[in-house]
Amino acid sequence: MRVYTHPSCLAHQPGPGHPECPARLQAVTEALRAAIQPLEWIEAPLATREAAERVHTKALVDAIFDARFDGEALVRLDADTAMSPDSPEAARRAAGAVVAAVDAVMAGEVTRAFCAVRPPGHHATRETAMGFCLLNGIAIGAAHAVHAHGLSRVAVVDFDVHHGNGTEAIFAAEPRVQYLSSHQHPLYPGTGMESDTGVGNVVNAPLPLRAGSAVFRDAWRAKLLPALEAFRPQLLLVSAGFDGHHLDPLADLELTAEDYRWLSAELADLAARHCRGRLVSVLEGGYSLTALRECSVAHLRGLTAA
Repeated sequence: MRVYTHPSCLAHQPGPGHPECPARLQAVTEALRAAIQPLEWIEAPLATREAAERVHTKALVDAIFDARFDGEALVRLDADTAMSPDSPEAARRAAGAVVAAVDAVMAGEVTRAFCAVRPPGHHATRETAMGFCLLNGIAIGAAHAVHAHGLSRVAVVDFDVHHGNGTEAIFAAEPRVQYLSSHQHPLYPGTGMESDTGVGNVVNAPLPLRAGSAVFRDAWRAKLLPALEAFRPQLLLVSAGFDGHHLDPLADLELTAEDYRWLSAELADLAARHCRGRLVSVLEGGYSLTALRECSVAHLRGLTAA
């Protein structure tokens, strides 16, 4: 199992008291180092403009890559999203990790990889950074798989408690990429209706407040995993947000670390059947440090069980 990360991802500062803080990533990496052996740790490279512009407008890529601070400690992009002088590199490392992981699994260097990075990405749309997210790393990785590796069936699975509106919007008209999501609804960003199906490549399972383990697992067993099985992906990408955990302060889905271990093992089994085991997971949300530690370990244990 390979883990991609970079010290620059700890330097991104979205503002005092912000829930998307450097301690999140530190909690994840410390927990993984202590609990799971062996892991191969790799420094994430910088994403290129070419890779980013496959899914984002040139205007957004320029705004991130060439951000100017003019002595300011913080540039606010919206009420929830901001950049510090170290943020452009952090965002490029986070996206670059996904591209490098895709290259590695496609080359057969490793079958599974986890990108322990921040800022998260799945809310960033083609034109807009939002929801704590600057560049949409998992979308950049999926587009790279299609365009650089010639894949015709790439699946993006998203179990973050918040719907990945950016990833869905980027690929809603792209049949080579399937997007599947379970998420609490109603909740930010208010997207992810069951009726949103793209060109037949989008599958959403909105979950009610305090859904809990049984409802979460039923949604995956009855709807999302069968749709993924039918798609027969050549590569599986995972937006791994752990903010559905019952300790998380920003949501109320009431999940446990065991739920994430269970789903991760199911995804690993499916990847073994259809993708030659090729699976790349990317850290998204999760704002309880205790839950992040427990869930990231459970996630990797599930991925390595198959």
